[in-house]
Amino acid sequence: MNLEELKRKAKSLKKEINAVCLACKNPKTPWYAKALAALVVGYALSPVDLIPDFIPVLGYLDDLLIVPLGIKLAIKLIPDEVMEECRENAEDKENKNYIAGALVILIWILIITLIVKKIIGD
Repeated sequence: MNLEELKRKAKSLKKEINAVCLACKNPKTPWYAKALAALVVGYALSPVDLIPDFIPVLGYLDDLLIVPLGIKLAIKLIPDEVMEECRENAEDKENKNYIAGALVILIWILIITLIVKKIIGD
């Protein structure tokens, strides 16, 4: 497995996690799928791991196995039509995140420019 393939899989997993998060909010998603998805996403975002990351190899092994397998299981429990709808919404949301991120960066550039002008101007 090369680096490009790993990057592609990581990006795909990120989209799936976003879709699963959206599926948790969908009323058509069964409660047990919501519970599993919440546990997996919570574990992925939690600073606490079953095996601490400072332990060589094993520290990252739980992140590389538990999160992807948990997401796959949650996806299997979520109805197909709900997952398809959530995948589409996740892509739309991702595009909006880029626009919001660009806006924040532009605001920071404006603030820094004003500060520099104020310092240099005086």
